[in-house]
Amino acid sequence: MSNGWDRDRPTVCVVGSGGREHALASALARTAEVIVAPGNAGMAALSAGEFSCVDADPEDIDADLWVVGPEAPLVNGLADRLRAQGKLVFGPGSDGARLEGSKAWMKEILASAGVPTAGYGAFDAEGPAIEYLRSLPAPWVVKTDGLAAGKGVLVTDDFDAAVADVRAKLSGAAFGAAGRQVVVEEGLVGPEVSVMAICDGVRAWPLVAARDYKRAGDGDRGPNTGGMGALSPVPGAGEDVVDAVMRSAVEPTLAALRDRGVDYRGVLYAGVMLTAAGPKILEFNVRFGDPETQVVLPRWDGDVTAVLAAAAAGRLDAAPPITWSSDAAVTVVLAAAGYPDSPRAGDAITGLDAAAAEEGVQVFTAGVGAAPDSPADASGLVTAGGRVVAVTGLGADIDAARSRAYAGVSHVDWPGLTYRHDIAAPSPAGNGPEVATPR
Repeated sequence: MSNGWDRDRPTVCVVGSGGREHALASALARTAEVIVAPGNAGMAALSAGEFSCVDADPEDIDADLWVVGPEAPLVNGLADRLRAQGKLVFGPGSDGARLEGSKAWMKEILASAGVPTAGYGAFDAEGPAIEYLRSLPAPWVVKTDGLAAGKGVLVTDDFDAAVADVRAKLSGAAFGAAGRQVVVEEGLVGPEVSVMAICDGVRAWPLVAARDYKRAGDGDRGPNTGGMGALSPVPGAGEDVVDAVMRSAVEPTLAALRDRGVDYRGVLYAGVMLTAAGPKILEFNVRFGDPETQVVLPRWDGDVTAVLAAAAAGRLDAAPPITWSSDAAVTVVLAAAGYPDSPRAGDAITGLDAAAAEEGVQVFTAGVGAAPDSPADASGLVTAGGRVVAVTGLGADIDAARSRAYAGVSHVDWPGLTYRHDIAAPSPAGNGPEVATPR
């Protein structure tokens, strides 16, 4: 391993600036010195020396292990460039990152691997796409082929809305070049679950299941977002479901990538619909989920650093076992005014320290910046993105974790703050939506 690996207290560079990276940094800091590049002002204010944030190019940082958080740098080849310098990296190269960078390519991989998934067609012209829509029953699903920051999917029962979305994406009006090819899918019905697996190119170890809430409004109404909350464990999705997803989807996909010469070392995140016919893959992502990471990593009791380092080295067989707390976790995402269409920046944030002081509560910041007129060492924080803060509660069961999460939420405020009030509330679907609303 690079730079004289110290297994007792290695240095880890976490790349990214969101709530997922905040959760990663907190988990890794149990056993490592952690540098987040670049992080955000909220992380710096709340870290209490747990880790540091630096505004520097990750390629210029001296560390023993690099953990790349967001999908865009992976698609753009950051892991390849770091590995070319002899560095130990947890995150796939650009070849494996195509699973998220191109939904059409991902579907090709699923088909070649025999992985159960929704019927689909990939199109770069309106006419064939609309004709394919006509052949499907509602609900209709229209996805951008490329990256769209978690907002490139429409799920609708309105055929005219689906047609309009196809036209907006293919014209470039909606997502520019990322939408000039679309994937049209049949809608799948059933509860949704997320299963993330740690991969070393050959082996894959599953993490506990989570479920996120993608619709902006209570009752799973409103537009798709990057995720408004999450919970773990998932009612009705225990080890048997995770094992089924690993056998039917994750392991065959990893094998199909190997057959194509792709050495996939990183997270393989399966978005799964639990249909009456069994688990079907909605999507694969190539990084830790956000906000799922904020409920999964706080439950991971073991040495996160050692496991990610072993996967990066292609040696999961030498890693310590993954162990889990019996606690449940619930995360509530607090968003800026106008999210998801036009989030407002610059609103003063209060109450983060009080929220973090609540028993069983962790606060992870994402779209948070420093007030322009605030001294560098002051705690004046403002909104600087769509999803601003994630408040996670831990408790003996889902109800207890939910109560703690919302107790934390009650302290936080800024003008126009918005969040869902029904995250992890009991529902006929078992704490989740009946119809998939994938990214």
